[in-house]
Amino acid sequence: MRLRYAPRSIARMLSLCSVATITAIAQPSFAAGQQSDIPAWLAVHVGQGDGQVARPVLQRARALYMRKVSEGKVRNPCYFAMDATRPNDLGDGKSGGRFYIVCEATQTFRVVSSGHGSGRDLKGVANFGNGRMCAKNFGNAMDSNLTTGGAYMTEETKTTFKGYYRSSQAKNVAFLRSFLQFDGEGDTANARQRAIGGHAAAKVAGICMKKDPQSPYANRDGFVPLGKLVEYAGGRSDGCTSWSASDANQIISMVKDNPTTLYIYPESTDINAVAKAVAAGRSPAQAGLYWNDSCLKEIGAPKFWAKETLEPVIVQYKKDHPAPPARPIPICE
Repeated sequence: MRLRYAPRSIARMLSLCSVATITAIAQPSFAAGQQSDIPAWLAVHVGQGDGQVARPVLQRARALYMRKVSEGKVRNPCYFAMDATRPNDLGDGKSGGRFYIVCEATQTFRVVSSGHGSGRDLKGVANFGNGRMCAKNFGNAMDSNLTTGGAYMTEETKTTFKGYYRSSQAKNVAFLRSFLQFDGEGDTANARQRAIGGHAAAKVAGICMKKDPQSPYANRDGFVPLGKLVEYAGGRSDGCTSWSASDANQIISMVKDNPTTLYIYPESTDINAVAKAVAAGRSPAQAGLYWNDSCLKEIGAPKFWAKETLEPVIVQYKKDHPAPPARPIPICE
């Protein structure tokens, strides 16, 4: 069931945050966000522990949401936030919660897992790859597979057939994956060109081609792809926001024909400021900044790769290392 905001609720929400306060929240400094207008029920979820959201992440997410509501672009009673400085893969098959679903009209707060961009290692040229646990590299270059922090809005959803997989009942099941497109601004303005959005962290791998001319997904020769369903909620993505299949279904249904905002932390200014503080031997907190402590120990210092400098490198690497001819997909035995 889709919730709707009554006009009175929107007015009450907007009254909580003056223009001056929104401007202050939007600044990258952690210290700048200490004066809080966060309602009491939501404030209990603020912190850096498990199941909590860091204060600057929430404040910026609320500011973005309220701005889009005031502009008439959002009516959805819920908004999203993500803290990409938190760990993702916690080991033993556990994923870290760092994607937040906030519905202030119903006073609900939920934390789910979400993957980060894998980045790439261009051998001998540039290494901007990320591990499974923590993201060190961020950026907005085409074909970089990096997460870009900043402001987004959810847009249309496209569902595509990804192949068949064999279920536990030994039946072949068609896997249809929905992709929720994001639109951005500033560093995230090229989200559509980069095909950045949200989807389930699942794919059909190890594909062979099976003869099934009766399938609605069969190619002109009557074959369909068949493989194994692989879920990677604790893994990485090509820069998109990936969730478990059940969480993806809920999130995408929440914004169907009813867009909302997503704020991803950190932005390029945060990354550069934290890197500068680390280089000077100061902790982010000492510099009035925010970064998750455990991930900072893991990565040493973060780096933002701007598209203006990284895209030419990627383009040249492709020219110097052309992809081999595609091999034909084998026929299933």
